Amino acid sequence: MRRFVRWGWHPVRVAPTAYAAGWLVGTGLLMLPISTQPGRTTGWWEASFTSMSALCITGLAIVDTPTHWSFFGQAVILLLIQVGGFGIMTLSTLIMVQLVGGRATLSQSLMAIGETKARSFGDLRGLPLRILATMLVAEACVATWLVVRFRMYTGSWGEAAWQGLFHAVSAFNNAGFSLYSTNLIGFNADPWIMIPICAAVVLGGLGFPIYIELFPRGGRRVRGSAAGRTVTTASVSELLRGAETPRRRLSVHARLTVTGTLLLLALGYATFVAWEWTNPGTLGRTDVTGRLLGALGGAVFPRTAGFNSIDYAAATPQTIFVNYLLMFIGGGSAGTAGGVKITTVFVLLAAAWGELRGETRTTLAGRAVSVPAQRQAFTVMVLALVVVAAGVLVLLGTSGAPLPQAIFEVVSAFGTVGLSMNLTPTLPPAAWATLMALMYLGRVGVLSVVTALTLQQRHRHYAYPEEDPLVG
Repeated sequence: MRRFVRWGWHPVRVAPTAYAAGWLVGTGLLMLPISTQPGRTTGWWEASFTSMSALCITGLAIVDTPTHWSFFGQAVILLLIQVGGFGIMTLSTLIMVQLVGGRATLSQSLMAIGETKARSFGDLRGLPLRILATMLVAEACVATWLVVRFRMYTGSWGEAAWQGLFHAVSAFNNAGFSLYSTNLIGFNADPWIMIPICAAVVLGGLGFPIYIELFPRGGRRVRGSAAGRTVTTASVSELLRGAETPRRRLSVHARLTVTGTLLLLALGYATFVAWEWTNPGTLGRTDVTGRLLGALGGAVFPRTAGFNSIDYAAATPQTIFVNYLLMFIGGGSAGTAGGVKITTVFVLLAAAWGELRGETRTTLAGRAVSVPAQRQAFTVMVLALVVVAAGVLVLLGTSGAPLPQAIFEVVSAFGTVGLSMNLTPTLPPAAWATLMALMYLGRVGVLSVVTALTLQQRHRHYAYPEEDPLVG
């Protein structure tokens, strides 16, 4: 990693460049005649949009995946999904390795160890392999289950194996690509397909730091920032030696991510039960099992997965509004989910609550939240709102789409969700370019901004006189 630093390869610069290069390679592969079904043609826009959507694990599409792309083309899409998901889960780890490699203070290095739950500095370098192994094992388990079930629909073990693998990888990476033209709407009443796919989506969206903390090597945890951001002399020496301590309470990050995930799932489920249960255009046309499983998919998929359990063009305005929130918030940090992340929202809510109560410190789960963390959360939220607002304006100007559909499409692209109100294929190329930029910014931009804020903290050697403007 130090060699990369000398050559100027900093993770903040590597992430955008690597994703741009992957997009171009994927576009070239998808433009090959072998990638397209016989009788169909693929132009620049079809190939580039699909490549960007797959690499950014979004799921938006302007052509029908099962009928337009050949087996080779579908394999390229699957490879892009896997590379994109693995890349986004490991970039934060590589950034922490960069910190430990000499670009940070001792306290920042200790923080990196604490956040990844590594046993020592050297242990950080093995995390990418652990991430890859975790992803492959999870995808293999889900794929095995799905293969057996898809065999009942396809009549061929070979076709069932391909469909099971494709949907398992797409689900764990929160991509939302499906080999069925109606996505998963036709499987609403099949718990053997809906439940494992929903489970894979949630597991992938939690973020790898959660797994390191819940299942540490050797079954033990280390001292560090997980127990609070206070570093003592004793903890420094223990961390440098890789010393272990008995199990203790989960970190604030883990508790916020798990709690926020459960709350958002409950909100999504309640929304679908309340407003789609009797809607004949969505859940109302299915039996009770289909409604229950469709509501489960409606709670899970808008949080950046992109699979369809209903036709969102027929959903009620209340459901669409709640989906705006679910798609914008997203999932956990350092996972395959997009959005501004659960912890960002929690930090801002805690800061607002503390301000309302007149408290001088922001606290979460019995721990004080540092001012830099609050400022980073605020910056991410403001930038996300600005990007989404600009995207809506551009989409309205280039396509003339109705405002609710334009907002849905833009939030879905920026949150790398992949849901659509059947608007994407009908948009003009200028609108497709806008959605591609939003997918790229939503997947790579937020990570780059947060990392840049972390690595470029500066301390002024002077202070300006204070003068507060009127607020509110």
